[in-house]
Amino acid sequence: MPPLLGGAVEKVWMTLGGEFAKKGHEVIHISRSYANLPSEDIIDGVKHWRVSGFSTPRSIVVLKFLDLLYSRKVKKILPPADILVTNTFWLPVLLRDHNRGRLYVHVQRYPRHQMFLYRKAARIQTVSQVIADAIQKQVPELTSKIKIIPNPLPKDFSINNTMTLKKDDPLIFLYVGRIHHEKGLDLLLNAYMKFCKKSSIPTRLRIIGPHLTSQGGGGEAYLSQLKKMTDQCGLTEWLGPIFDSEKLQNHYSQASFLVYPTIAHKGEASPLTPIEAMAKGCIPLLSNLDCFNDYLQPGYNGFSFDLQNGDPVNNLASVLMKVTKSTDSLDDMRKACLDTASNFLPAVVAEQYLTDFETLLKS
Repeated sequence: MPPLLGGAVEKVWMTLGGEFAKKGHEVIHISRSYANLPSEDIIDGVKHWRVSGFSTPRSIVVLKFLDLLYSRKVKKILPPADILVTNTFWLPVLLRDHNRGRLYVHVQRYPRHQMFLYRKAARIQTVSQVIADAIQKQVPELTSKIKIIPNPLPKDFSINNTMTLKKDDPLIFLYVGRIHHEKGLDLLLNAYMKFCKKSSIPTRLRIIGPHLTSQGGGGEAYLSQLKKMTDQCGLTEWLGPIFDSEKLQNHYSQASFLVYPTIAHKGEASPLTPIEAMAKGCIPLLSNLDCFNDYLQPGYNGFSFDLQNGDPVNNLASVLMKVTKSTDSLDDMRKACLDTASNFLPAVVAEQYLTDFETLLKS
C-alpha cells in the first residue's frame, strides 16, 4: 500500500479504504514497508501502518514461510477494531484475540484446500461465484459464512468512451496483466500471428505488464521467449509495466479490444482488468473461464473464445478475425461495457461491504 508495484488486491483495498473513510469510519491499513514510504502515514483519510516484509520468492513453500514471519509481525501491532479484514495466509490462523475485530477473510484466489483453517472466521468473503462454489465444495460447513462482493474499479478510474478511431488508424488489441505463462500469452501471440497472416486489416498488439518474478511475472527468460515469437511479425509492442492510472486509462481508451486469454482455471478469482477496459469503452475478448461469468455476457458486452474444445489458438484467431470484421457495429456493445462498469464503481461496492460489516456486528 499504495500499489506502487501494481497488484489487484492493493488497488482494491486502497480504493475501498478511502471510500470507508469518506463515510466517517476509522480505517487502518497494515501493510509491508516499501522504499521510502514512512512507517506511519495518512492517505485519503486512511491511516497506514507499515512493517518490514519480503519480496515475492519463486518457491511457494518459501512464500508461505515468509508470510508466517510477516503475519506474526502484523499480529503484534493490531489495534482494537470492529472488523478485521485479512488477506494473508497465516494471520487468520494466528489470531486468538477477538477484540481485534470480527474476522473477515478476504479470498482473491482459488482456494488450495486451506479454507478449513479459517472455520472460526465471521465471514469468508470472495469476489466471484466460481470461488464461492470452490470454497463451499471444499469445506461445506463454511457455506453460511460465504459472501460474494465484487472488486471495485480503482478510485480514479472514470467511466467514459473517448476512443476516436480514424479510418486509416490500425486497430489496437491490448493485453494488460502479468507477463506469466498462466495468463495465456503464448496462446495470444500464436493466435495473433495466425490472424495477421489471414487479415488485411491494419492492427497492432500492445502488451502491458511486469515480467519480473518479484512483481508476479514469469521472469527474464520467459519474456525473451515471448519476444522471439513476435520478432518475425513486428506488429507487437512491449511497453512493460504501467502503474500510473492516467497513463493506463489512456491505453484502454486507445484500444479497440482488450484480449485477456488467461488459462488459469484455478488461478483467477474475478479479474479486474476487463472491467477497467469496459470503463473506457474497450471491448473485452476473454477466454471462456467461469471466473468471467459474473460480468461477461458474450455478444452483449464482450466476446469469448473456447479454451477447452478444439485448438484454442485457432479459436482465438477466429474470434480476432470476427471482431475486426464487425467494428462498425460495435457501438451498442461499447455502451453495454460502460453500463456494466458502472456496477463496479467504488462507492457502489463499498456500500455492499459496509452493509455486510453491519450485519456481522448485529449478529
